[in-house]
Amino acid sequence: MIENTVLKLKDITRELHEAIISDIEDVREANHESLINRNEVKLTLMENLTSLKQSLNTELSNEYKKGIDITVYKKGIDELEVKLKDLYYANGKLASIVLPVKEMYKEIIDDITKQNGGSLIEVMA
Repeated sequence: MIENTVLKLKDITRELHEAIISDIEDVREANHESLINRNEVKLTLMENLTSLKQSLNTELSNEYKKGIDITVYKKGIDELEVKLKDLYYANGKLASIVLPVKEMYKEIIDDITKQNGGSLIEVMA
C-alpha cells in the first residue's frame, strides 16, 4: 500500500513538473491560452498531491505503530523527496519569470491611477 502511494505521488510530481516546464515555455512564447487551460489540471494535481501526502503520512504512522520497520520504504521516499525538490525549483523558476511581469503591470496601473487622480479610468464629461 505504501509503495503504491509513493508511486502515485511520484507520478503526480512528474506531471506537475512537466506542466510547470510547459508553463515556462508558454510564458516565453506568450501562449496565454495554454497557460490558462493548464491551470485547472495543475490545481487538481496539487490537490491530489496534498491528499496523497497525508495518506502516506498516515500509512507510515500506522505501520510504525504496528512495529513494522518503515526504513524499508526509505529509498522510495528519498526518491520522492528529490522529485519534490525538483518541482519546487521549477516552480521557483516559473515564479521568477512571472512575478516581474506582474509587478510591471502593477506599476503601470498604479501610474495610470495616480495620473487620473486615484481612478484607473478617466471619465471625460
